[in-house]
This record gives sequence, structure tokens and C-alpha cells, in this order.
Amino acid sequence: MSPILFALVMSLIGLIYVLITARAVLASDPGNATMQQISGAIREGAQAFLAQEYRVLVVFAIVVAVLIAIFIRWQTALSFLVGAFTSALTGFIGMSIATRANARTTAAAMKSLDAGLRVAFRSGSVMGMSVVSLGLLGVSALFFLFGMNREAVDAITGFSFGASAIALFARVGGGIYTKAADVGADLVGKVEAGIPEDDPRNPAVIADNVGDNVGDVAGMGADLYESYVGSIVAASAVAVVGAARGELSPSTVLLPFAIAGVGILASLIGAFMVRTRENASQADLLRSLRTAVWTASALVVPGIAALIALDGTIGWPIFFAILLGLAAGLLIAYFTEYFTSYTEKPTQGIARSAQTGVATLIIEGLAVGMRSTFAPVVVIVIAVIGAYLLGYNNVVDGRMGGVDGGLYAVSLAAVGMLSTLGVTLATDAYGPVADNAGGIAEMSHLPKEVRQRTDALDSLGNTTAATGKGFAIGSAVLTALGLIAAYAQTSGLRAEQLTLLDPKLLGALLIGAMLPFLFSAITMTAVGRAAMEIVNEVRRQFREIPGLMEGTARADYAQCVAISTRSALREMIVPGVLAVAAPLIVGIVLGPAPLAGLLVGATGSGFVLAVMMANAGGAWDNAKKFIETGELGGKGSANHKAAVVGDTVGDPFKDTSGPSLNILIKLMSVVALVFAPLFVQIGGLVR
Repeated sequence: MSPILFALVMSLIGLIYVLITARAVLASDPGNATMQQISGAIREGAQAFLAQEYRVLVVFAIVVAVLIAIFIRWQTALSFLVGAFTSALTGFIGMSIATRANARTTAAAMKSLDAGLRVAFRSGSVMGMSVVSLGLLGVSALFFLFGMNREAVDAITGFSFGASAIALFARVGGGIYTKAADVGADLVGKVEAGIPEDDPRNPAVIADNVGDNVGDVAGMGADLYESYVGSIVAASAVAVVGAARGELSPSTVLLPFAIAGVGILASLIGAFMVRTRENASQADLLRSLRTAVWTASALVVPGIAALIALDGTIGWPIFFAILLGLAAGLLIAYFTEYFTSYTEKPTQGIARSAQTGVATLIIEGLAVGMRSTFAPVVVIVIAVIGAYLLGYNNVVDGRMGGVDGGLYAVSLAAVGMLSTLGVTLATDAYGPVADNAGGIAEMSHLPKEVRQRTDALDSLGNTTAATGKGFAIGSAVLTALGLIAAYAQTSGLRAEQLTLLDPKLLGALLIGAMLPFLFSAITMTAVGRAAMEIVNEVRRQFREIPGLMEGTARADYAQCVAISTRSALREMIVPGVLAVAAPLIVGIVLGPAPLAGLLVGATGSGFVLAVMMANAGGAWDNAKKFIETGELGGKGSANHKAAVVGDTVGDPFKDTSGPSLNILIKLMSVVALVFAPLFVQIGGLVR
């Protein structure tokens, strides 16, 4: 069986798993009437937001597709639309099952901790397997239709551009929505009014739960979908474009597809490994999800070895380059977990700093976030240099049929890192479902032991979400480097053109290093503005609705949902346009070589800033959770109030600005790759 057919078959098997698992989740007990009503309100709010967001994105996608058709090729434009559609589809699928699984997780938690974990994880696996199956199906189908040539590369590059563009808006829009609602609910509810989290008296509580789904399910799914697609596209593009200097090697072109197919099979097996016991500790729960990821990773290794052995034309050094990428992903996940889990010293140190007030807690959290960048950067540097050397030394002159072996190996390292995405994303998408389940338990006034179980699942979800963000950031860097390599080859850039002695390239590099900070500032300010609207609305309702604080009147949840939706859609436009416009302007005005400098600068600073923001935010969140376990005073104490403020500051760090940087660096790289022919033709207006 050819690698493309194998990839198509495995993606179809993955989709069958999605259908079977989704039906199993929906067959679970949805809970009592109150639980179903709350879940229905969350689902309606999430669907309303996505519907309005997608209406805006349809217009954007059509405009961009027309521009691509005019300046590049109509085939690339069509592929762009297909990529945009499938990216939106994965987000919709994941959000749809998550908003139906939340009450079912609560109902299952009424029986046991293990039952709740299984329902929540199954819903997450629907998201994970949808992403990898639709992504591999899309790029494989395009390659199958166009054949192994430059037209196919243009097509899958357009597909990747479509996925990236939608992912950015989904991530930014969803992130602004969820954090505006979350911050607004926390500042007035927990800090000012002193009522518990997810208390039904809080008018922003439904908007907060809706935000968990549109930001952390639909947004994260679209984010990793475009990473997954981008890694396959980058490796294949390097192979095909590089082969212009020599004989085309089908094996090098198709290997990324085969690796992805093996990864789907391994992820399917790993997904069945999740189970736990009643009264399990956080370490036990975490070990359960780790088992799924480690099982999948262990199965991928012999699978990829079999691919190399059966092919016979690709050297074993390439196999070890792929393993470097896989190992880098696992190591980044480990270090992220270490710096964000409340069972570890860094987060516990942040919690202890709350004893001297908010200021010291903020300082310690920032320090932990900054310190946490060291290990991931070292891991990525070793992976990149190691993969390059392994690939370069694959043959005597570093080329395989004209392909630059070093650049190709770096691209394959990204494919290796993302090969088990089906199960890795499942552990991430599980988190918002568990979070919603806890909110539903609180609002439904269920017995204390149910909330204790959902809190345990929620705390686990915070750790897996932070781990998932670290994994997403690491994969974004490797994917972006692969796309930059493909761009450099497509543009015909030579080593002597990429020199820091060129003032235009140096200037573009500095602009690129600045863009992640500007982008983060815009998104954080957007969250602040939207949160202020929520805060004012919640205060108004507390003030003007008689009996609301006493629990005898019902809050107007719909108004807060509407405010979050309106604010998110308004605020997501500028960051999205910036990400697309920056490489276009630099490429046209300064030329192809300075644009490469822009991409390198943005990738370097964006990587470090994203790690710092994601880990600081995750650590602040879990420091609050650590105090809530009863340590250092527990809920309602002065320490807890300080930790709530830290968590509020960290919310846009970890759920809006930080994760959006992943897509920023990849989107700019793929825009450069798609429009490379245009930059070569007319770029460099400034001589």
C-alpha cells in the first residue's frame, strides 16, 4: 500500500473512532433536569458565538481566496478554502461534543471518579482524533488528486494557510471571549461579592462556562490542527521544492504522511489506556493520562522504524531525527508540568508568596514563568541542531535526490513531535469538559462529594491544559522552522543573502522580534476592555435585581453572553489582520531575504514569550487551586484572595495571548510560503 493510501485509510479509521466514541458519550446519562438545563444554556451560548464568528470568517476567507487566485493560483485559492472549512469544522465538532459531555461528566461523577474521568476523556478524544483524522485526510486527498509535483505542494500550502488563518481568529476570538467572562466573573463574584466560583447568583457564570468551550476546545483544536497540517506540509514542501536541484525522491515526499498515519493508529490504542480508581490523588489521575500518551509514543517508535525499514531508501539517521522531535515534545510537556502543577515546588512557592500579599505573588509568578523558558529552549535547540546534523549526514553531501537533508530532518522532527497528537490533544480538550462539569455540579446544588470529584478532575485539567499549551508552543517552533526552510527554498534564497550585515534584514529581524509583544499587548488590552464591560454588567445586576444576592431571583445570564460575544468578535479583527499583513508588507517593501529575517525574529521571541506567559498563567491558576485544597488558609482566606488576583492576571496570559503566539509565528511563515512567488517577482521596493 502506498503511503498516501495508507494515510487516507488511517484517517478514515480515525473518523470511524470519532463517530463511535461520540455516540458512546451521548449515550451516557445526561443528569437531572436542572443539569440538562444548565448544559443546554452553555451549548446555546457556544453555538451562538461560533455562528457569529464563522459568519465574519466566511467573508475574510472569500476575500483572501480571491487575492490568492489573482496573485498566485486558483488551485491554491481553492485549497485555502478547503483548509479554512476543515479547520472550522474540527472546532465545531470538538465544541459540540464538549458542550454535551459536561453534564454527562457531572452525572458520571455522581457514581465514581473513574466514571467521570472516562466520560470527560472520551469527549476530549473526539476532539483529538477529529483534528488528526480530518487534517491528514485533507492534505492526503489533495496530494492524491494533484499528484507528486509542485502543483500539489502549492495546493497543500494553501490548505495550511486556510487552516492557520481560521485558527488564529478562533484562538484570539475564543480566548478574548473566555477570559473576558472569566476575569469579569472572578473580579466581581469571588473578589468583591465573596461568593464561590460557579455560583448561580453570578450573572457571568454561564458566559464563563461558554468561554471554556469556545476558547479551550474550539480554539485549541483549531490551533493544533494547523500545527499538525503545517508540519506535514513543511516536510513535503522541503522535499518537493528541494528536488528541483535533483531527482525527485517519492519516499522523502511521502514519509510525513506515513508517519502521521502510524501516529493515528498509536493514538487510538493509547486512548483506551485511561482509567483510575476512587479517591485517586492528583498524581494518580495525572499518571492515568500520562499512560495514554506514553503508550502512544512507545507504539509510534517501532511503527516509524518499520516505515524506514520497508522503504529501504531513507537512512536510519532520519529515523533518529524523527525520534528527537518526539522526545522533545515529551520533555517540553514534562517541564511544563513541573512548572505549573501544584504538586511541584515552583507553583507551591507562588502559593506561599501570597502570605505577604498580591505584589509578591505577582512577582514570584512572573519569575517562575521566566525561569520556565530555559528548559524548553534548550530542548528545542538540541532537537533542531541534532535533527539537522542527522539529516545532513544522511548522505555524503547532505542531499537526498536534491533535497537538503538537514532542513528535511528538522521538518520531520516536527512531524514526529505531533505524531501522537490524537491522544495528546485528548488530554488537553478533556480539561474544559471537567471544568464545566464542576460548574454544573455547583449550580445544580449536588452533594459535596460530587463537587470534590469534579474539582479533582478540574485540577487535573488545569495541569493537562498547561502541558498541552507547552506542547503546542514547542511544535509551533519546529513547524515554523520547517515552513521557513520551505519558504527560503521556494524563494531561491542563498546563504550569502541571509546575512546580519544586510541592514534591511537586520531591521526586519528586529521588527519580527517586536511583533509578538505588540500582538500580545493588543490581545491583553482586548481582554481588559471586554472584562470591564462584564464587570460593569455584573455589578449592575447585583445592584438592580432584587433578591439576586439572596438567591431568590435569577440572573440575566444572556446579557453577559451577548457582551462577551460582541466584544470578542470586535477585538479579534486587528490581531488577525496584523498577522497576515506584516509578512505581506515586509515581503513586498523589503524583499524575500528581509522577510526571512522577520520570520526568524518572530519565531525566536514568540517562542520564549509564549512559554513564559503560558507557564506563569498556569502556575498562578494552580497556586490558587493549591490554597483551595486547605493549604495556607484555604478558600476565603487572605492568601486565597491574593491568589485569585494572580489567577485573574494569568488568565489572559495562558488562555489568550500566550497560545495565540503559536499561531502568529506559524501563520506568518505560511503566508510567506504561499506568497513567495509574488515576493520574488515584485518584492524589494526599497533598494
